[in-house]
Amino acid sequence: MSRFAIEPLMPGGPARVIRKPIGDARGSFARLFCADELADAGWSGPVAQTNLSITSQRGTLRGMHFQRPPHVETKLVLCLAGAVWDIAVDIRAGSRARLAHVAAELSAEDGAAMLIPPGFAHGFQTLTDNVQLLYFHSAAHAPEAEGGLDPFDPALALVWPLEPTVISDRDRRWPRIAGDFQGVSV
Repeated sequence: MSRFAIEPLMPGGPARVIRKPIGDARGSFARLFCADELADAGWSGPVAQTNLSITSQRGTLRGMHFQRPPHVETKLVLCLAGAVWDIAVDIRAGSRARLAHVAAELSAEDGAAMLIPPGFAHGFQTLTDNVQLLYFHSAAHAPEAEGGLDPFDPALALVWPLEPTVISDRDRRWPRIAGDFQGVSV
């Protein structure tokens, strides 16, 4: 019996993953990760790194981050506390959907996660205070391969549900899409 419901958001792209907890009088039990069950949704490889992101203020924006080859990665992003508006932008070279994006609300209450394949920039905005996101990565972070996109670039047409309250200087400085942008090879 699968412990996840998978909702593809874009062909060959991100999927919304919903945990199916089992419960009784003691409480509940939920599987957070299973490579075998998530393989059909696009997970490949082992878990190379797990990270916890804690964001205290509602309206905070983080993103749009990605890793360049040869350090591309698959990510599973789970919301453990609070809620976020999670966005993934297709930046795959040769993709017919290049620069298209998908977005979904993730919250601790609904148990949803986002599975993001290689070749997508990722970011989120907190919809509540005190958000905790848990990330499973298929590759370890490589600082020399990090990249990002301007989360306010008109070429991306991203809609953030709240007026941003906090954004790092680093994320403010990501470049806008150049007219000759061909995407990232995966």
